Amino acid sequence: MSPDRSTPVALETVRDSDLWDAIPDAERIVAAAVGAAFAEAGLVARPDAELAVTLADDERLRELNGAWRDKDQPTNVLTFPAFEPDEMADAPMLGDVILAFETVAREAREQGKAVESHLAHLVVHGVLHLFGHDHLDEAEAEAMEALETRALARLGIADPYAAQDVAQLAAPAA
Repeated sequence: MSPDRSTPVALETVRDSDLWDAIPDAERIVAAAVGAAFAEAGLVARPDAELAVTLADDERLRELNGAWRDKDQPTNVLTFPAFEPDEMADAPMLGDVILAFETVAREAREQGKAVESHLAHLVVHGVLHLFGHDHLDEAEAEAMEALETRALARLGIADPYAAQDVAQLAAPAA
């Protein structure tokens, strides 16, 4: 693995789908998002710890989502931590963050966001998951969303939840 020294860990970003060619600077975006997540959330890891980010497609995420979560559908991002959150500071391998191009691009379009911004958001989201952050209840979700929003602000990306709130307010009641 060739470490990316713009991040606090050894980062390997793998393009597993040619669809990601639509974002020529995807690796730079991933590295910046990883760095922002670490900085904003105060995440701690060994400097030689490895983190893998795979830029895949809907079919690959559908397979993984089916195998690991019993959901036969693609999703935007999946995370696979290599260690428990309380062991991450000393872990040699942090885990994997895997993203599906078609879902990321579709969500960005639907939310009126640049796909690059949505990619950064989902990388931050995935890194936080690796370290045990979650959104299973309202309090956890609010805390995680606040970290994501602050990490994205470091990258000059607008609050992704504010845009969704506006869209939800504008939507007709069902």
